[in-house]
Amino acid sequence: MKKLIYILLVALTATGCKKGYFDLNENPNQVTTPGLPSLLSTATHKSGINSYNVAGITSYFTQYLANPVAGAATDIYQVVDYSGTWDALYYAMADISDMKKLAQQLGSSEYVGVANVLLAYNLSLVNDLWGAAPFTEAFQASILTPKYDNDKVLYDSVVSLLNQAITELTKTDATIKLAAASDMIHGVILPTVQDSRPKWLKTAYALKARVLNKVSKTADYNAASVLAAIDNAYTGNADDAGMAKFQTRNNWATVALNNAGNTLGGWLSEQLIDHLNGISYGIVDPRISKITDLPVGGVYIGTVNGAGNRPPNNNTVKDECYVSGNSPWTSATAPLLIMSYAEQKFIEAEAALATNPTRAYNAYLAGINANMDKLQVPSADPLRVAYMAAAAVGSANLTKDLIFKEKYVATYLNPEAWNDARRYNYQYKNFTLPVNSVLSTFIRRVAYPTGETSKNGANVPDVAGLDTRLWWDQ
Repeated sequence: MKKLIYILLVALTATGCKKGYFDLNENPNQVTTPGLPSLLSTATHKSGINSYNVAGITSYFTQYLANPVAGAATDIYQVVDYSGTWDALYYAMADISDMKKLAQQLGSSEYVGVANVLLAYNLSLVNDLWGAAPFTEAFQASILTPKYDNDKVLYDSVVSLLNQAITELTKTDATIKLAAASDMIHGVILPTVQDSRPKWLKTAYALKARVLNKVSKTADYNAASVLAAIDNAYTGNADDAGMAKFQTRNNWATVALNNAGNTLGGWLSEQLIDHLNGISYGIVDPRISKITDLPVGGVYIGTVNGAGNRPPNNNTVKDECYVSGNSPWTSATAPLLIMSYAEQKFIEAEAALATNPTRAYNAYLAGINANMDKLQVPSADPLRVAYMAAAAVGSANLTKDLIFKEKYVATYLNPEAWNDARRYNYQYKNFTLPVNSVLSTFIRRVAYPTGETSKNGANVPDVAGLDTRLWWDQ
């Protein structure tokens, strides 16, 4: 066991050396020529952490989170420098690119396939935050100031990477099989190494369905292609892609722990809490007790975005709701979810709604139940029984509004929720602009980081404002 822990720690610190236009210092203690298993550990770990890094930004825009300080920049749509998140995403892609190149040299279709999935995922996070960004020239050591590919080109690159991943992961004759013990998303750290290739193939299809569905507001949208991808994707919660190997604990659990020590972070928005506590929809969602803890006043209360802590108490009085370390979603050992079966079912419901209402309705109910199960709400819980009865509207009465209502809960703290909010034009019930918002409309993008404008400013596109829409958000 001690040997296994040592191997994992080495794997977590292993990275490639030359990262294109990144100025990385040499670390004499790092593995300078890591093998595929070490690169797999690094790539899967960083990708999981990046889901948290990005959600730490976007969860304020979707009003899952709110700042206890009135007028906080992220809450009210001021320009914020996200250089750290940008760098984390590009460092991850640089490592993944190293893994892909080595896998190609060694003839491992399985590692190439996983690399393409992870590149697609991290690139999509960049694309969804900033739109245009470097990619085709980003990982060439000779290019210090890479050009920016426009946001549509990046989207097409994501789709292409996922298609390539599916091709490679369908193969069963790889010269080098995935080292599942080094796979921190779909692998199993057990004495007996298990095959994670089939799970990665399902994730490639699930992410493809997500990405194809994202363009629902454009002429490029093809619901049949979305459903075709889903037919080959997840079949249950056990297929979920999540990273749960931490040096200490889940990052959201650290937020909860710091909050308990009055460091103050992870406050939940009034929008989310009223979505769950019966105020917005007239029925209590039993998942609320699995997402947050009951405040000292005995009533679930959220924080208004932009307004900060509610008077008359100071912000160290635990009278509002916070990210909970007791939640199956954000506990110390909970995975940082990249893609879930529940989300996939709501994608299916949306894509099938116009042509196959029965399929859409069954997927909608399955999505709710899958998320209830994921949050460990007992099936016999009277609140769950009542909630499911209210949700059982029949296929003829299923609407896009109901699908988005439920998907909002299922994608709690997932970066994808912001894409949904923009596709849905923020039309969730009672969803309002933050107090003292600097924009007259909801935020649509973030500003390019200062670290990038200082290093590669000649290539950084001009952006009119944070209400400027990306190509698919028209």
